[in-house]
Amino acid sequence: MEDSPKKPIVIMGPTASGKTALALELSKAAGGEIISVDSRQIYTRLSAGTAKPEGLWQESGGTRLYLVEGVPCHLVDFMDPRISYDAGSFVAAALAAEAQIRARGRRPIFAGGTGMYIQAYWNGMDSLPKGDPELRKSLSRAAEQLGPAALHARLRVADPEAAEKIPQGNVQRIIRALEVRELTGIPISRLWTRQFYGTLPAHKAAFCVLNWARPLLRERIAARTRAIFDAMAAETDALLKAGYPEDCPALKSLGYPQMLDYLRSRISKTDAMHRIITLTQAYAKRQMTWLRRYRNAAWIDIASEADWQPRAIARDILSGKLAAADAR
Repeated sequence: MEDSPKKPIVIMGPTASGKTALALELSKAAGGEIISVDSRQIYTRLSAGTAKPEGLWQESGGTRLYLVEGVPCHLVDFMDPRISYDAGSFVAAALAAEAQIRARGRRPIFAGGTGMYIQAYWNGMDSLPKGDPELRKSLSRAAEQLGPAALHARLRVADPEAAEKIPQGNVQRIIRALEVRELTGIPISRLWTRQFYGTLPAHKAAFCVLNWARPLLRERIAARTRAIFDAMAAETDALLKAGYPEDCPALKSLGYPQMLDYLRSRISKTDAMHRIITLTQAYAKRQMTWLRRYRNAAWIDIASEADWQPRAIARDILSGKLAAADAR
């Protein structure tokens, strides 16, 4: 991987793969600042369940920064839980953050696993209509009442090609596809540019993927869920007591609907934990399926916990030892 002091570095990977830890090491070694590419760490009041890095807000030169181990982290902990956020909003905010980082003579380090944000920022976006809040609420209620399978079946009728590409478990993408079909009368699959598949712009950034052995990653996810469960329950309960509705965008994040069921005594703690683990493992699998489509990222294989040495991996990235690989 060709490296230069000015080129951004993009750390990608599934949930629980250590992206933030590696980004922190890179930032410390290369004089960088982190831009989070995570659609859920944006929310205030959600920390445990989103694995948000623990930091402090501080004023620096008239700018308010979220600092983690002294490293500024952008696009973290700033959005009200009631507000929806999309790829277009991310692109605008990330462009501004990258410009600020460069103006300070620092190096941008992107880290996260939200595939649509990665795609939108580095390969552009399809021209799609803005969302309709009421229609989206209606589709969300249908998903809750009927289940993801029924909603996916509706998509198969409305847009078979989109249904083939969108997994049944990805409720948000199913809702978006149905929303576009309803708003425009045109299947979302006809609006896709097909530019998703292929390469990332290596002349613009150095792209890396953390690739854990699947059994090891599954256990990391299970262990993390068990460790954060009580804290996640407490923050969910605090949101409800503060008056946030159960259907606010933040509480649709991975694991929170199951936490709501637990807090409302609809399921047991054991069931809630099991469901969150299972859903998170399935999400990690979808993330890796997405990332394998990028054919020119450098893959960092981690076959055992002993291989997980963020400081050493950061040195390898900065020294140019990692080479881009074909799709796995």
